[in-house]
Amino acid sequence: MEQLKEKERVAYFMRRMYEQRLTTSTGGNISLKVGEKILITPSQTDKARMVAESIGSMTLNGRVLSHRFKASMENKMHLAIYHKRPDVKAIIHGHPIFATSFAICGKKVMTNLAGESRAILGEPVMADYKLMGTQELADVVAEASLRGNVILMENHGVITLGDTLVEAFDRIEVLEAAAKMTLITQMIGNPKELNAEELKEIDNLFE
Repeated sequence: MEQLKEKERVAYFMRRMYEQRLTTSTGGNISLKVGEKILITPSQTDKARMVAESIGSMTLNGRVLSHRFKASMENKMHLAIYHKRPDVKAIIHGHPIFATSFAICGKKVMTNLAGESRAILGEPVMADYKLMGTQELADVVAEASLRGNVILMENHGVITLGDTLVEAFDRIEVLEAAAKMTLITQMIGNPKELNAEELKEIDNLFE
């Protein structure tokens, strides 16, 4: 019964990510670590209609536990991050338009413009391009996860990590908002950035 509740939560956040336009109809994936296994969204499935029964389970070694279930093609990436970061319990990968555009251009999403951006995101990090679904991509993203909880994937999308699904989702949502603010303030011109002391004050709030 408890696992069903967790699957319902994974499905809910997948639908919510689609509704918030943070991914495409069959794109993106979410996983949740529960004990020694993970619950993960399926491959090539309509994210707007995701339900608990759609969610499958895998061991941390990659063995599929669900009958007739095809895990997300990015399951290697999720598993690699869980191995590198034992503290992470939830992973969300999506293709939000603004944040992904910054990843494509190799530009930083500025998190020193608003307090919430800094508090929720810290400093996003970049991961080099590798072909989707490959072990090479899994390796470079897992390595990047050692430097931050918000990762811009070059020519691909973004991935956010958290202790809970809410935390990981908050990060992808705030990242997209921060990307919009970065673009808009650059267009307006002369944005007032938070200085080093102000950023330190924010960082100290969550130590």
